[in-house]
Amino acid sequence: MLLAVDVGNTQTHFGTFRGTELVEHWRFATVRDSTGDELGAALHSLLELRGVGFEDLDAAIVSSTVPALGEAWRFVGENYLGHEPIVVGPGVKTGMSLRYDNPREIGADRLVNAVAAFEHFKTTCVVVDFGTAITFDPVSAEGDYLGGLIAPGVEISVEALTEKAAKLPKVDLAEPREVIGKSTVEALRAGVIFGFAGLVDGILERLEAELGPDMQVIATGGQAHVIVPSCRRVNEIDDLLTLTGLRLIHERNAAA
Repeated sequence: MLLAVDVGNTQTHFGTFRGTELVEHWRFATVRDSTGDELGAALHSLLELRGVGFEDLDAAIVSSTVPALGEAWRFVGENYLGHEPIVVGPGVKTGMSLRYDNPREIGADRLVNAVAAFEHFKTTCVVVDFGTAITFDPVSAEGDYLGGLIAPGVEISVEALTEKAAKLPKVDLAEPREVIGKSTVEALRAGVIFGFAGLVDGILERLEAELGPDMQVIATGGQAHVIVPSCRRVNEIDDLLTLTGLRLIHERNAAA
């Protein structure tokens, strides 16, 4: 069984695969100063809920946007699972050419998402990831990673707004009842939801002009289900895109 771990700035998402089948997956808050022992204990507890033990995991792969936690998960693999996990980074085979000035700067999660999206569409595509930041990662029809765009994320933008504007309350993000809000809460919801949807559509429109009308778009990340229903240009949402990409990269390295 394969353990796939995606460490984000806000959440850590991990799952177990039996072959190509995702057996189970979990999310928990990313704590930047977690030790390998703490991560090992958390992993053991969650696996145990599904009757899975460390001995059932014969391989692991990790992508991390927090370098220290990538090393902590390497420790988990070596000391609890009995084997060194693949940590996505320089030297790991992705099967994708990188058209980037310095490939070492590419976030591991962005590259993993691009691999999964191209495997899914087999043509020109863009991944929109609604995480701590909103990232846009285009892939050519030949399967080359072309670069990307990075914009402020939904949650950190809303937090900054409510912190700096004393009279604006914190609100749960939900679909606005109408474009023009009749209360402060509804005005905030409309501004955030339609504002970020406009940002996404505007960037995708520019990308389509450069990449062509056959461009496919897939969204992932924690806020995708909130924003995407108000977008015009996103084809589908896949919450498991990163885990799928990790499985694919593991397969390509195991076969090498």
